[in-house]
Order: sequence, then structure tokens, then C-alpha cells
Amino acid sequence: MPVYRDAAIVLRTHKLAEADRIITLLARDRGLVRAVAKGVRRTKSRFGARLEPGMVIDAQLYEGRNLDTVTQVEILAPYGHDISRDYGAWTAGAAMLETAERLCDAGEPARQQFALLAGGLAALAGREHDAELVLDAYLLRSLAVAGWAPSFRDCALCGASGPHKAFNIPSGGCLCASCRTPGSAAPALDTLALLGALLEGDWRTADASDPSHRREGSGLVAAFLQWHLERGLRSLRLVERT
Repeated sequence: MPVYRDAAIVLRTHKLAEADRIITLLARDRGLVRAVAKGVRRTKSRFGARLEPGMVIDAQLYEGRNLDTVTQVEILAPYGHDISRDYGAWTAGAAMLETAERLCDAGEPARQQFALLAGGLAALAGREHDAELVLDAYLLRSLAVAGWAPSFRDCALCGASGPHKAFNIPSGGCLCASCRTPGSAAPALDTLALLGALLEGDWRTADASDPSHRREGSGLVAAFLQWHLERGLRSLRLVERT
């Protein structure tokens, strides 16, 4: 059977038989990969601890008919271990891993999504910013990479220069007075500025934001994500919001 090697991020695991696990990976060149890791639940396993969610690895696998099989694993970055020490970071990381699994496809290269997720996990592990800000920044950017970038300033329909007060999720973001549709939200302008900063990577603005605007922004991000995924994330309900 063909053998291949790829950098990957462990997204999810679940038990198989008495000592094995099925591992869901986001591989840089192969997209989503589901593989069997044999014997990793045994205490003497050579690489069981390397195949935990959030770990960035260099893996060798051979292709199977339904599931590939992991044969070698080397750690590139132990983000999963560092994130698991903090509950807020862990829940945010779980939501990021679930989002990546929902946005990526098997057999399709995922270099941008891979780099984005690895960067987000690094920020969580390094405690560089509040976990909730890292999560919302990742969610917005991953949606943008998938082709669903929201507009937080100019009108999403006609392009009229903003800022605009109305925000409509089905329309793609902010709307001017002429394009505004019934049911549009009216978030604070500072909330929209915060979300724009997270999307663009302006951490100076994001870190200085008010908690009330973070909460309002998180609600908009969650609703925008759910609209495009067509259902919510299970792990997002566990995330602590300040």
C-alpha cells in the first residue's frame, strides 16, 4: 500500500477495539485524514501521547481502503499539552479543532487552514492574548479562508463606505441605510471595530477592547459561523465568556 508523510494537526480521537484509536487529522497537503493508530492506548505505546488533540505532528501513514494507518509520529509542536493546562484555553482550542474539521475536506490540500489553525493553537498555548479573542479571531479568519469573509465596515451588498450600524448575517455583514433589511442587528460601532481588528490581526485594538464589546462580538461571530456551517458547534457551548 502507498506510504506517505505529511505535517498534521490532531483534531479528534476516539477509541477503537481494546487498544487502538481512530485519529482525525488535518494534514497540510491531504486535508482531512482519518487513520487508525494501533496499540496507542497501551501504557507502553511508542507514540500514544503524541496523538492527542491539538498536537502538531509529522506523521507517516500508509493508505487503506477506508482508514489509513499511522506508522510513525514525531512532534513538531506540543500545543495540545500546553493548552490542556488551562480550562479557558482548552475549551477555545476544542472549538477551533471542531471548526477546522467542519471546514476542511478529505483529499483537498489545506495549507491555509493548517497554518491558521497552527497559529491559533500557538497563541493559546503561549497565552499571548485572551483565549476568547484568539478563538473569535480564528473563527473569523477560517471563515474568510473558506470564502465567507464578513464585512465589518463597508456595506456588504453595495460596497458603500462605512462604518454602518446595521449587521445582517445572511447578507454578509454590515449594511448601509439603503441596503438594510428587516431583522438586521444593530451592534455597537466599537463591537464592529473589534471584530474588524480580529479579522485583520490588529491585536493592539483587540487587546484594549471592552468586555461588553467582546461579549457582543462573540455572539455575532457564533451566529455567523452557525449560519454558514448550517448548525452550531457542540464545543462552542463550553467556552467561557467574560
